[in-house]
Amino acid sequence: MMNRSTPVTIITGYLGSGKTTLLNHILHYDHGRKVAVIVNEFGDVGIDSQLVVNADEEILEMNNGCICCTVRGDLIRIVGSLIEKREKFDHLVIETTGLADPAPVIQSFFVDEIMRSKTELDAVVTIVDAKHIWEHWDSSEAQEQIAFADVILLNKIDLVSVQQIEELENRIRAINAFAKVHRTHNCDLTIDAVLGVKAFDLKNALSIDSEFLSESAHDHDETVFSISIVEPGIVDSDKLTTWLNQLVQTQGQNLFRMKGILNVDDEDRRFVLQGIHMLLEGRPGRPWRLDEPRRNELVFIGRELPEAELKSGFQSCLV
Repeated sequence: MMNRSTPVTIITGYLGSGKTTLLNHILHYDHGRKVAVIVNEFGDVGIDSQLVVNADEEILEMNNGCICCTVRGDLIRIVGSLIEKREKFDHLVIETTGLADPAPVIQSFFVDEIMRSKTELDAVVTIVDAKHIWEHWDSSEAQEQIAFADVILLNKIDLVSVQQIEELENRIRAINAFAKVHRTHNCDLTIDAVLGVKAFDLKNALSIDSEFLSESAHDHDETVFSISIVEPGIVDSDKLTTWLNQLVQTQGQNLFRMKGILNVDDEDRRFVLQGIHMLLEGRPGRPWRLDEPRRNELVFIGRELPEAELKSGFQSCLV
């Protein structure tokens, strides 16, 4: 148990979207997990006072065996400290502030060796306030929170009409075509939908509706959108490395998120590609099944990305 990686869930969402509601739901839910929680602003969390045994400690015992700690310094230092107490919990949840870009939190798991070796990102969960998101839709924070999400909770659906919900979901899909969307009231849903989903490592992340893959998302007015590429064939690993290095140099600041499952060098295993801005990670995935086509599937999310250049650049990597 001490050697396996700790799964991590990042919860984000604009101010008032329902992050605290979801967090308390996780802490009270009888899911059989011991959960550690990192909160980057203690006053913003509002955990019910009866849950806290000793508010003077950085690590706080919760009434259902959970642990809550507040980030009073560096996130990496806190995670490193928690890993030393690995026997006390089996899942880590990090909640960002409502005005935060989740990218720096995600990047921490790529740049620090301890976090890379001892933790595994399970999913980025973004909560969207169906009633009030329109007031903040044009803010970069709100759009980046949606763009980085693996799971989206379309919350407070009881306050809007079905037509408004469908319009909002379509707008969300234009930014993020692959996230799993749940429509919720008071963030009420099964915990298995947000914990242990293994969405960040791309397990089934690209098994999405084909109309979303083919959607011409760049036709929308928003500057943040998603671009999907689906191509058969074999990818040459050397050409792919050269192209990706050039891509992050030219588009890294605008490229919020990149995910892909590729048939590299016709290997027996799928190649899983992840990217956050200028950070890239690639590793072997599960073996290809005999009954599945060896397709290359890529999704890019960012601001004003050149779709034609991305598609032609990837096609140049094919054997």
